[in-house]
Amino acid sequence: AAERAGARREPVDPRAAGLMLAEAADAPFRAEGWLFELKYDGYRLLAHKEGDRATLRYRNGGDATALFPEVATAVALLPVDSALVDGEVVVLDAAGRPDFQALQGRAQLRRAADVGGASIARPATFFAFDLLAAGGLDLRPLPLVVRKAALGAIVPRLGPVRFADHVEVEGEALYREVQARGLEGVVAKRADAPYRPGRSDAWRKVRTEKTADLAVVGFTAPAGGRTGFGALHLAARGPAGLVYAGRVGSGFDEATLASLHARLSARLRETPPCDGPAPRGRGHRWVEPELVAEVRFKTFTAEGLLRHPVFVRLRDDKRPEEADAAPGEAALAEGDGAPPPVQEPEPAPRRVEISNRTKVYFPRDGLTKGDLVDYYRAIAPAMLPFLRDRPVVLTRFPDGIDGKSFFQKDAPRWRPAWLRTVTVHSDDSDRDLDLPLLDDAEGLAWVANLGAIPLHVLASRAVAMERPDWLVVDLDPKEAPFAHVVRLARAVHDLCDELGLPSFPKTSGQRGLHVLVPTGGHLTHDQARTLAELLCRAVEARHGDVATTARAIGDRGGRVYLDAFQNGRGKTIAAPYCVRPRDGAPVSTPLRWSEVDGALDPARFTIRTAPARAAALGDDPLLPVLTARPDLLGALGRLHDLLGRPAASAGGR
Repeated sequence: AAERAGARREPVDPRAAGLMLAEAADAPFRAEGWLFELKYDGYRLLAHKEGDRATLRYRNGGDATALFPEVATAVALLPVDSALVDGEVVVLDAAGRPDFQALQGRAQLRRAADVGGASIARPATFFAFDLLAAGGLDLRPLPLVVRKAALGAIVPRLGPVRFADHVEVEGEALYREVQARGLEGVVAKRADAPYRPGRSDAWRKVRTEKTADLAVVGFTAPAGGRTGFGALHLAARGPAGLVYAGRVGSGFDEATLASLHARLSARLRETPPCDGPAPRGRGHRWVEPELVAEVRFKTFTAEGLLRHPVFVRLRDDKRPEEADAAPGEAALAEGDGAPPPVQEPEPAPRRVEISNRTKVYFPRDGLTKGDLVDYYRAIAPAMLPFLRDRPVVLTRFPDGIDGKSFFQKDAPRWRPAWLRTVTVHSDDSDRDLDLPLLDDAEGLAWVANLGAIPLHVLASRAVAMERPDWLVVDLDPKEAPFAHVVRLARAVHDLCDELGLPSFPKTSGQRGLHVLVPTGGHLTHDQARTLAELLCRAVEARHGDVATTARAIGDRGGRVYLDAFQNGRGKTIAAPYCVRPRDGAPVSTPLRWSEVDGALDPARFTIRTAPARAAALGDDPLLPVLTARPDLLGALGRLHDLLGRPAASAGGR
């Protein structure tokens, strides 16, 4: 059908295809024979699929495949042998609106690990709005309405790659809705137009606000109490180079004033790098045009200068030669440039500078913040397998264990750019939290430098938040003797062996023990908690003289509490090898079952002894909890049978 409509059977080279670009329109319109799409606040991409491989390229030809792996994977899975798709990549915020700042952050990542983490924490979405080629056919000569119908047949409406829908005729109505929602604008496209590279009035863009991306060519001296600079001098793209377009002095915060002034001061030159009515005299400094700024403005004056401009942001994704055109020379270029091409993410050096290393955190033990940081750096090889891709919750003690403490509900906004986070909904506070992901020793050092002594970790990973990797039976003695804790830990172990379930112990870092049972990601949080409750009840039935599942402390009667409620969505446990805020600086330490006996003393495992112990052990006894895949259905059946029998060995209660 496509061939009959005029498609040519010949390959389209994605490197030479070129992009069709829109001209600017002053006002929205309603017209028969036109399609109207959203204007996305992102980067223009050409996505090429060939067999089971996909390549993403910016409009300037740079390869973006490595930066947006979730998009590339989805393109590779499109149900066609080959395709060349035009669209725009964005990062959506919680309300579903494009967040250009978040997209910039994605585009600036260099390390493969950071890119992988960001694809989970801040996933990109590629809105596909045109199909240039498919199945060996060049579709560009076909009318847009035919190309979009073919595109809609292969691209889904949800997921990392989505069909960019449109409305017909009613451009003014769509514009009003876009304006009400605070979106960027509308692109009008003639339904019968073929796809031709370059700018065309068959595509017209109408912004909800007038904005321009202009080259920064200088700045003025600050006045009054202002710091940094007074205003930026800007220039537009002219027929023979840059043309002066005016200055912008509003829209800057103090941090931007300082950082921009530092960047510009390293680029000074004697004369303006642009033609036109650039001001002269004292107080005007000129710079090499290397930065691009986006500004909002009312209009251009007859002299081609901005009226009432406001600084919006730097466009680090654009080069000065991609600045918008001067008025009268051409329609303003699209604000959909590309970041500098990155062929492969590269490692970025990171090193945390520790403040106030000598501050005492454990006064009875003479241990300082520096000792805590050094411990976490030293224990990192053993600890990180239990932290990678797993959100953590911080409890901060900025003045040591005798001072006030508080939960760090969100990773601070001033965190380093390389620190990954994942958004987790908190049922307790009914809001989303950005929890940190600790990938390396410097990540551990950074949180320790904040005064985070204990680290509490979720049972699920960022890629599968609803599927925990383990359940935990928490043996909480309160006033019960530790010998009873040991006895019950052995009882949990025996029960798990009877059920065919592996189990792994660790100290809590306080007076209790944790027994972890791997679930292999096969259970929901609720199912894991239910299984933990059944295990606790079965042990209580056999050892009621020393064990209880009563949650109220007054009902425990001096017995060890078998706690299953550390399982569930958003629940955490002390991470293996984390330090606890108690005298002696005890550490939550993985154990071999052979060590869980009458001689066990959790106080032996401390900040001073844990690194040497972990190194001497070699194979970590807790590590299999991350990979084991037990027969949970079989175990549940056997547990059901056990709970249905009379308790043959129940104790005194």
